[in-house]
Amino acid sequence: MEETLIPYAGIVTKITGQTPDVKTFRVEAPEGGKLFEHEPGQCAMLSVPGISEAMISITSSPTNKAFMEFSVKKCGCLTDWLHSMEEGQMITVRGPYGRPFPVHDELKGKNLIFVAGGIGLAPLRSVINFVRDNRADYGHVDIVYGSRSKDDLVNYDEIVGEWMHTPDFNVHLTIDREQEGWDGHVGFVPNYVKELDFKPENTCVLICGPPIMIKFTLPGLIELGFDKTQIFTTMELRMKCGIGKCGRCNIGNKYVCKDGPVFRFDQLDELPDEY
Repeated sequence: MEETLIPYAGIVTKITGQTPDVKTFRVEAPEGGKLFEHEPGQCAMLSVPGISEAMISITSSPTNKAFMEFSVKKCGCLTDWLHSMEEGQMITVRGPYGRPFPVHDELKGKNLIFVAGGIGLAPLRSVINFVRDNRADYGHVDIVYGSRSKDDLVNYDEIVGEWMHTPDFNVHLTIDREQEGWDGHVGFVPNYVKELDFKPENTCVLICGPPIMIKFTLPGLIELGFDKTQIFTTMELRMKCGIGKCGRCNIGNKYVCKDGPVFRFDQLDELPDEY
């Protein structure tokens, strides 16, 4: 635990605008390479000394040894500052925090369905690229991703240029409303998941996005025959200190930062309705 409290100085070597309010920050150690090792689904504390700090998902895969990436939505003091910074500036990073997605055991050998909405793709991107780099360990992959408009699709160039060309990967994109120049699916993610009529045999689902999306997607998956033991989500937005000291992420007898942020839905059923 003590090691995760020590901040690493990182250089922001690349900033990529993803949507009108989301940017991806590539961070490297001063001597080159990534700041520390992590597993898919873990988070890190990004800080600008004198400004603020925030818990952010690590969006790059652990298989990437050259750098780490963080996709940040502009929504507060720290994120406003990050969005105004330039390449070459330094930030501090602590971590990794939290329990990752079980890529080495429960997910291994399974077909995988990723369901994401908006910035919810960020924590799943780490898992998706990990699976791409360890392709023989996993079965067929489907990615269902939706946003308000095409302009709000995060990592669109990577999705179209790389994920859609990965063997045995199917990518299903959707936007909420008709848009000029968009000839893909139109509709909300929960309905699209039901339309795609996925089969539950030897399959696990990883879902992340707005709570309302998750609320309506889960019954659809159950209706398709999935059991809650096959469905995983991440609750990293509830994390604050990351080490179980502040109590901000306490739900019942669980701490999201120590017992999560990754949970199976049958584990969430054991928690109070407040989550």
